Amino acid sequence: MHFKQPEILYFLFLLIVPILVHLFQLRRFKKEYFTNVRFLKALSIQTRKSSKIKKWLLLACRMLLLTCIILAFAQPFFESKDSKNASNEMYIILDNSFSMQAKGKKGELLKRAIQELLEETPENANFSLLTNTDNYWNTDIKTIRTELQNLKYSATPFQLDNIIAKVKAHKSAFKKDIVIITDAVGLTPNQLKNMGTDNIPYFIIPKAEQKNNVAIDSVFIHQTLDDFYELGIIATNYSTDLKPVPMALYNQNKLIAKTIINFKDKKETINFTIPKQAFHGYVSIEDNDLMYDNKLFFSISKIKKTNIISIGAPEKSNFMGRIYTADEFNYSAATLSTLDYNSIDKQDAIVLNELDEIPQALQTTLKSFVSKGGNLIVIPSETATISNLNALMNQFGSAQFKSLDSNEKLITKINFSHPLFTGVFENKTNNFQYPKTKKGFTISSTSPAVLSFEDQSPFLIGLRNAVSSVYVFSAPLNTLNSNFQQSPLIVPVFYKMALSKTNNGINANTIGNNASYLVPVLLSKDEILTVKNQEEQFIPVQQLLNNKVQLFFNDYPQKAGNYTIYDSKKPIENISFNYPRTESDLDQINESILSDYKTSDSIATIFDTLQTSRTDNQIWKWFIIFVLLFLALEMAIIKFVK
Repeated sequence: MHFKQPEILYFLFLLIVPILVHLFQLRRFKKEYFTNVRFLKALSIQTRKSSKIKKWLLLACRMLLLTCIILAFAQPFFESKDSKNASNEMYIILDNSFSMQAKGKKGELLKRAIQELLEETPENANFSLLTNTDNYWNTDIKTIRTELQNLKYSATPFQLDNIIAKVKAHKSAFKKDIVIITDAVGLTPNQLKNMGTDNIPYFIIPKAEQKNNVAIDSVFIHQTLDDFYELGIIATNYSTDLKPVPMALYNQNKLIAKTIINFKDKKETINFTIPKQAFHGYVSIEDNDLMYDNKLFFSISKIKKTNIISIGAPEKSNFMGRIYTADEFNYSAATLSTLDYNSIDKQDAIVLNELDEIPQALQTTLKSFVSKGGNLIVIPSETATISNLNALMNQFGSAQFKSLDSNEKLITKINFSHPLFTGVFENKTNNFQYPKTKKGFTISSTSPAVLSFEDQSPFLIGLRNAVSSVYVFSAPLNTLNSNFQQSPLIVPVFYKMALSKTNNGINANTIGNNASYLVPVLLSKDEILTVKNQEEQFIPVQQLLNNKVQLFFNDYPQKAGNYTIYDSKKPIENISFNYPRTESDLDQINESILSDYKTSDSIATIFDTLQTSRTDNQIWKWFIIFVLLFLALEMAIIKFVK
């Protein structure tokens, strides 16, 4: 037993007072006169005996009464079993990502969790509430009632480690109780590593009753025809019931095509053919499950001719004129001596075609060109020095030329997953006529190879940065050294290498993806670009790159849709944004990773558990009851004991 006011116990010394009073009767005796004293002796003995018993009973009652009064004021209690955490601060983490749209026994998981918080959280409880996007520090349920009722689903995926970092950054002298309400979709062991020993987590995992879902994953240009685009749209069915799902294609909110997806596998690719012109719309499906991934917004810009120049001997560049045709490219060729350096900034791509020597001035100019969004294609000359080639490579990354190998090699491996081949092949194939080279350099690089020789050494590598790419061949491509010009691979490879990120087919950005975007526009230093549609408007971070502007969107916009980039009031280009598809699969829940943590079925249970385990058992009220009992007993003794 413990006391909140132990100093009161010193008053127990007052117990000596009733003892003194009872031992020393200070009252004076009064004489009584009797007419007959025959029975005086017997009466005296009887009276003395009963008086002595009464006196000791009164002494015991008064001492116990006084003792109980003193103990009650000292406030005795039995310490709770978890009293060391009684002063902990409460933090509630509420997952409001799109997967919480799923329906449980009592409706949508997020709405039900909010309702329980509003109904079960004690009004006098102080806590901090953190969601995927908003933080409410040191508040109570009455203060944030409106905010909770208006809480929307967030495009930001639930990242527990990031929110825990915010909690840790909120400095406090007390330990923290962290209540985490999430469906655990996408929760990984790595997100639990930084929980910390000073934090006591409690998990509430609301479960979805229906986990079926169909999502549109991506869209790409499957094939470019003379007058049409053939679109490929990938849809995934995250359910065991592969029922047909209707799909529709809209341009500027106008329905232009409709079909039915008959799933034979989990993933299906659906093709639409549209006119070869600007497109600004979306593709949608109809299912009764998660709604956020039922639309995919995308744009196709008006065809702009790509400016490309080949620097090298004219007789070695003739094949490029047949690839870079006038309907899509502004192609030109120049020798090193006739090159106009002022024209370089106007190009979208540059080919260094077997130059025996690359001057330092050109290397510096090319470094600036690549950093501002231009693509560079390097075809080495067998007579070039390794030191000169590596001086150029040092401008762009870790790729290095090694010795010249005079052994004939076959080009046998295609990296189908490389972005250069997106939408090029319908199926992976290894059954093609292998091109070959007679001489070539060995290249050392950490970047993955696009094409490889039979000995796994790279024939073509791609060095990518945020705004452009540098493609490097390891061997000359002239007809005396290689038959690659006669290979079917040469057309898609050179065609895709020349396309810049500003004119590369489909535009379908993902919100939260920090990749930059290039806009081909010339601005003055005081001008800025604005991105907006009918519902939202924002100004992205932007950097001027000569005749281009590099945009960084960070976490904007907040809502998926079709947008337009404006220079003041002048529309420049269409752009589309989509929510990330990371939470479309409701089955990606691994509850075993929470086996070492406390879990509960409701917030009310957690508050009751904490209240029970951390509240001391106050017993001072019992001593007040004893005071009243002893007081009544004393009065009874005085009245009834003779």
